[in-house]
Amino acid sequence: MERTGLRGKLIGLILGGLLAVMAGPVLAEPAHTLLGVDCDAPPLWHCPDTECLGAVVTQQGATVEMKTRRPFFLDCPAGYKPGDKVNVVLALHGGGSYGNWQRNYFPAMDVKDKYRLVIVTPNSPTRVWTEADDDYLHNLVDLVVGTVGKANVDHFILAGHSQGGLTSNRIICTDYFKDKVDVRISLSGGRIGPVTPANRGFGGGFPQVYRSGDASLKPPPPFRFPPTPPGPPGGACDYSFIFSNGEYESIPVATSPLADKFGCGPRVELPDVIDPKPGYVWDATRQDPGTDGWGHYPKSGRTLVYEFPSCRDGRVVADFVKLQKGHTEGYEPNVTDAIIAMAVKAKGGKIARGAWDPPPPPPPSRSPFG
Repeated sequence: MERTGLRGKLIGLILGGLLAVMAGPVLAEPAHTLLGVDCDAPPLWHCPDTECLGAVVTQQGATVEMKTRRPFFLDCPAGYKPGDKVNVVLALHGGGSYGNWQRNYFPAMDVKDKYRLVIVTPNSPTRVWTEADDDYLHNLVDLVVGTVGKANVDHFILAGHSQGGLTSNRIICTDYFKDKVDVRISLSGGRIGPVTPANRGFGGGFPQVYRSGDASLKPPPPFRFPPTPPGPPGGACDYSFIFSNGEYESIPVATSPLADKFGCGPRVELPDVIDPKPGYVWDATRQDPGTDGWGHYPKSGRTLVYEFPSCRDGRVVADFVKLQKGHTEGYEPNVTDAIIAMAVKAKGGKIARGAWDPPPPPPPSRSPFG
């Protein structure tokens, strides 16, 4: 009887262990995920160090905003867990471009762990941002902030390249965004304040022969600056402002209406940022021939950094100038790091302090073509 009972106990333990192993993957909650994205995994569709193909940069993301059924990219810091403090970045691509080109042009995803970044990179189906996209952008912010919790957002950063930067200027003081954005990063998207044009062929250089093997990667439409909006420079709301562009586009003048608004000191030059490693992307549609102003192939770089110090209320106003670069050479790793570091040192917490309550997030969905 003792041997029979012992055998029964052993069989029970073995069966129990097998059931636990089998049930574990089903019952356990996924660790370190946000809206279905594995924050510990390498970023999806990340360009290699050289020769980033059109089939990569034209990807639109594997996460879907369910109200509009439109895809986007979501990158999150390794080890993320609910309740963690994060800095949320909404990054808008330029006219004629794609979300994944933007992710690799300004690769904040490479420093997402260092600065606890949750990066949202959407796409315009027409490849040019208009008012028709505003609800989609609102839904994305509601979804992400509603998931991480508004009290856990240290900074909300609105970044944009080219027409995406000009779009950020259009939307930043709208009723939806004016109480949310702590920092605006303009990547060749229009400085608030004067610049000196470089006159090095900005906006030109369509190829005579298009060499890309990807038929979907078509040349963007001709670039046109929108009219200057009425009202005070930068709009009727407060935020920190970081401007960056290539030396061959324009040179920022050593004054700034935002620096005046926030009582900052005269602009000072900080140590240069040196980048031995080039960026990931360029505009392959305008290299036959290219122009200095529009940009050539990626290469190593040196960036001048200027800041208006001692701004009131913890604001940051700064200019970055990438030497011997134009509009489209991808940002190198060290200057990307320096821009994000400047952004997260600025005053933050608008979302956490505000009365805005985002709706509860819907269940995450994965795109069928991700």
